[in-house]
This record gives sequence, structure tokens and C-alpha cells, in this order.
Amino acid sequence: MNWLRQSQQLVILVVAGFAFPTASLAQVRVLMSGGFSAAYQELLPQFQNTTGIAVTTARGASQGDGPNIIGAQLRKGVPADVVIMSRGGLAELVAEGRIVLGSDVDLARVPLGLAVRAGTPKPNIRTVGAFKQSLLRAKSVGSQSSTTVYLRTRLLAQLGIGSAMAGKLADAGPASIATGEVEMVLAPVSEILPLAGVDLVGTIPNEIQFVQTFAAALVKGTKEPEASKRLIKFLASETATPAIEKMGMKRPALRRP
Repeated sequence: MNWLRQSQQLVILVVAGFAFPTASLAQVRVLMSGGFSAAYQELLPQFQNTTGIAVTTARGASQGDGPNIIGAQLRKGVPADVVIMSRGGLAELVAEGRIVLGSDVDLARVPLGLAVRAGTPKPNIRTVGAFKQSLLRAKSVGSQSSTTVYLRTRLLAQLGIGSAMAGKLADAGPASIATGEVEMVLAPVSEILPLAGVDLVGTIPNEIQFVQTFAAALVKGTKEPEASKRLIKFLASETATPAIEKMGMKRPALRRP
């Protein structure tokens, strides 16, 4: 009976090998920020089921300070094969020599939106002036990562309200709206739409809009380059487009497959 059981196990292994020739042993480690995460989570099971490639995912902000931003994690030696993050943050990693040159692929573009707690009155943000007054009336305004960089280095100065807003700004994402931690949050639309208890007021006016591009790239030193390229190609394929557009994002006009 032992030889029969061993023969059956061998057949199973051979069949598995034909189903997923080399990918069945591959495990891709992804380090990603929040902007693309909702679409990614919806798409990941399909990729794993059709390729046999296992994927583990860790999170971090694209830009900013602190030990958990993607750049800081890579500097500490956190293992990763692929990063998915804003172009601003990716540019910093390219400058540090942490990304395989030419491996980057634009996945989606997404505008900034304003979020408030579900069921509360929605402030007027239809014009630049109305948006400015809504910020000034707010008790607290949250933002994170690349949005915070834009807010602190450009937007508030452009609106002339940097000093007035200094005590109102918080390091908080859309999820903090539902808990009442902050009154409103400025964030990529793709981070707002998937959340319960949070309403999207709308996108901010075009004159001050900051459209972020989220991209994927190989981390230098990856042990799974081929499997990692397959994941990036899948996320950039037309198969992934419906899930991406459902989260308020659009495909870039030009992107490498």
C-alpha cells in the first residue's frame, strides 16, 4: 500500500508541475501604498489562482517621515520584490538606486478628493474660493503621504492659508473620518470610495488639482524577477482595468505592458 500511496503523491506533484510550470514555487513580496490597494486586493486572487504564484503584501506610505514609509522599510532591509506606490515616492527610490531601471510601469492615475463622515453636511468645494473657505471653516483636516507633501509644500501656500491651517492639519487618512478623529480628509479618490462610513464630497477644483500616478517597479536584488514581472504585467493589463476604474482611477494614456 505504501508504494501505491507514494505513486499517487508523485502523480499529484507532476500534474501540479504541468499546471504551474515554474511559478508554483514562486513567492512575490509586494510593498505598496494605499492609493492602489483597493483595486489590488480585488485583483490579487485572480492573479494567484491563474498563475500559481503566491504573493505576500506589506504596506507603507509612498512619501513622508517615519519608520513605515516604503523607502524607510527598504533601507532597514525589509525584503520586497515589487513596490507599488506614487510616482513621487518611486522617484526617490530610483534616485537611491533601489529600483531596477526600466522596470517601472504606470498603473493608474487618480485625482484628489475631499471626504467627510457619512451623513454629515457636505462642504462646498465647487470653486477654488469655496474650497479655501471650507478648509478654513474645518476644525481639522487630515492627509497622508504624497498628498501631505503637496498640501504642505504647494497647495496651502498657493491658497495663502498656510499659517491659518497650521494647527488644523493631522496625519490621518480617510478611515479616520468614520471614527471622528478628523472632520475632513484630503486623499486620492481611490482611498475614499471603498470605505464604509465615509462620503466623497467630490474632487477638488481643476485649477488646484493634484493627479497622482501610481506605478509598479522591481526592487533591485529581487529573487523572483520573472514572477514579479508577471504580476506587474497583469496589473497593467486590460483584465485589471474594470477593478481599477471602479475605484475612481483611470489608466494612463501611455503605459508599458
